[in-house]
Amino acid sequence: MSEQTLSEWTPPKVWRNKASGGKFANINRPKSGPTHDKALPIGKHDLQLYSLGTPNGVKVTIMLEELLEAGVSAAEYDAWLINIMEGNQFGSGFVDVNPNSKIPAFMDRSGDTPVRVFESGAILMHLAEKFDMFLPKSGTARAECLSWLFWQMGSAPYLGGGFGHFYAYAPMKIEYCIDRFAMEVKRQLDVLDKQLAQNEYIAGNDMTIADFAIYPWYGGMARGLLYEAGEFLDVKSYKHLQRWTQQLAARPAFRRGQLVNRYWDEKGLKERHAASDFDGLL
Repeated sequence: MSEQTLSEWTPPKVWRNKASGGKFANINRPKSGPTHDKALPIGKHDLQLYSLGTPNGVKVTIMLEELLEAGVSAAEYDAWLINIMEGNQFGSGFVDVNPNSKIPAFMDRSGDTPVRVFESGAILMHLAEKFDMFLPKSGTARAECLSWLFWQMGSAPYLGGGFGHFYAYAPMKIEYCIDRFAMEVKRQLDVLDKQLAQNEYIAGNDMTIADFAIYPWYGGMARGLLYEAGEFLDVKSYKHLQRWTQQLAARPAFRRGQLVNRYWDEKGLKERHAASDFDGLL
């Protein structure tokens, strides 16, 4: 590590919130709960998704599109945009579905009593068990799939909130922080590369919810789409991860899923309510 001036800071006995800068400073706060009253819209389908086209949201839309691709008509869904930069996640209706105020949030209205599901991994499991697809029923295969699903849930914060924040969003570049999280992300990429050297998909020979969970984060990184850090992390050197990424990226359902709730450019859909919404985009 090169010499770099770092100011020493002694933590106070009791932490108090203060302006810290960075891209998301305007929506970060140390309290939970709603900031305003706003009901969530409800569309015509049983499945209602409230989300944003970031990696955690894309996990769910990819799965829903794969279910539809497989002919599961009951997987038709409405996807409503939750713009986190405008604080939509703190509306009372959204907090009722996800008290943690994070996307994605999901309502299954197919039964007599609506079921709320929050956290992307929980939504993937809910859909897999509901439609009996993309999750082995028992034994070693199920344990392997769920192990990799929860690997992603535990690992991605180091990629996003750790590396991504300090490399791309922090108000200043701090060498120690970037080096610390770059090392961890490189280790994670190596874990995936070695797993994919022995398996076509993450958990074995079949595509599962583990692939849906891992691809938006680590496939996105392998494609150089996250944080403009592909060259910095030398992602092209992970050849087995690259093979898997390219294989999934070519699937029509993955291509559609990555467009949903993507409002910031002309390539995406702000909302998705029918298959015809993709006309002209692919």
